[in-house]
Amino acid sequence: MKKLFVAALCVFALVGALAALLTQPVMGSDRRGPAVAADAERLRAIVTKLSVDFAPRDYTHPANLDAAAAFIRAELEAAGRKTTTQEWQVEGVTYRNVSALYGPAAGERIVVGAHYDACEPFPAADDNGSGVAALLELARLLEANAPKVQVELVAWSLEEPPFFRKVAMGSYVHAKALSDAKIAVRAAISLETMGYFRDEEGTQHFPVPGLSALYSTRGNYLAVVGNLGQLGLTRTVKSAMRAASALQIFSINAPVSIPGIDYSDHLNYWRFGYPAVMVTDTAMNRNANYHTANDTADTLDYPRLAQATGGVFEAIYRLAE
Repeated sequence: MKKLFVAALCVFALVGALAALLTQPVMGSDRRGPAVAADAERLRAIVTKLSVDFAPRDYTHPANLDAAAAFIRAELEAAGRKTTTQEWQVEGVTYRNVSALYGPAAGERIVVGAHYDACEPFPAADDNGSGVAALLELARLLEANAPKVQVELVAWSLEEPPFFRKVAMGSYVHAKALSDAKIAVRAAISLETMGYFRDEEGTQHFPVPGLSALYSTRGNYLAVVGNLGQLGLTRTVKSAMRAASALQIFSINAPVSIPGIDYSDHLNYWRFGYPAVMVTDTAMNRNANYHTANDTADTLDYPRLAQATGGVFEAIYRLAE
């Protein structure tokens, strides 16, 4: 009996350790950066602009992608920054990343980005108008609150199929350029589908069985997602986002064999040895409109997207300390 008890205790401890490794529990923490307020109506306007005026913005509509890139560049410059455009060609068509730098002129860099292209000829409000809107609102917040470490905000093109996981991805082009230039990246954060929330039970789904025992089945939170090499970064981003708002923030660190762990631009920073995580509403695991014509601006929750944006700002502030 004693041996059975010890064996059960060991199994319980192992399960608990595995659960802690996956979920990265954090204690409560206080905001360290300035109290900022993201503008929910500005976020709504940006998502609407991207999903209506520039739709469709998949790779087969390069003129619309060019117009979206020009809009992003104008928004960054209106917030007070000089922008840089990074260009590459795929089958004779030119695609563009647009970025702006904040803080010191040199030294380590924090990269925060969102892809602005869409999957097929869909509005793509959540995927990824929401991430781009958060990025452009961060530009306004960073302009008013200069970071201690250089921060690059970058809008990537060609994240979606048929380019996903290929070297034509805008984030691959960007990460490779950083690596070639031997720029030290302290952290990279991919803002990916951040605006869809539901409070009802059963609205959050999971890519593998068993995760529902560790996470809420109400789709009313954001997740910070990293692989097993990003434990510290995940905890920092999660703790900061929790401190900055009432929005629920969960996290997962898991092997990339679990579907979704590397389903965005952060994977390309891993390829070049940079620490990176994704901030997401979990996309297809919650939002039935994902990659459909129903992914429209009116389906998103802009007050909670504003809280999420403020949370990412706090994460940037902490990473820059």
